[in-house]
Formats: sequence, C-alpha cells, structure tokens
Amino acid sequence: MKKTFLLNIEGKNRDRVLEATKHEIRKYVQRERRKPLPEGVDYWDFNCRFGASAETASEVHFATLTALIDAVAAEGGAAFYLELLAKPGHRKARG
Repeated sequence: MKKTFLLNIEGKNRDRVLEATKHEIRKYVQRERRKPLPEGVDYWDFNCRFGASAETASEVHFATLTALIDAVAAEGGAAFYLELLAKPGHRKARG
C-alpha cells in the first residue's frame, strides 16, 4: 500500500475520517497476513515509510504507526503519506 491519506475532507467529520483511515490500514494488514507463507518463512513483516509526503517519508517501525498518525492529527496536519509493504519475516532465537 502506497497512499496519501487526506484528513480534511469537506463535509466529513475529521475524527471519523481519522478512524476510517486507521481501519483501512488494519484491513490491509489483516489481508496481507492471511496470504500463505512461503517456504521457510515464519511470519509476514512490513516495511513502513511514513511522512507528510512521499518525498519526505522516512522508515519507521510498524508498531509506531498508530502513534505517528495520532501525532499528525493532533498537530492539525491535513494529510500524511504511508507506504506499507509486506515482506517475509524470520524469528530470531532469544538468548
């Protein structure tokens, strides 16, 4: 998923647009995780880039996405760019 999400849409409540955006992202993640795993892969991981635009987006950890989206909304940002691409993941032994 490579998309610029608008938070200020005329005629729509900003809070509802924000929740719909988060829901769309969660739906995409669930859909990607349902795909069959290739041989030798433990789970689906995600490469994430987040920013105000595609040009200024930087790599972020998947677990921080919701906090970053909330921060943009709290600052009054009109939009944000999100790039979320699934990749094979391998678990590391704890030790």
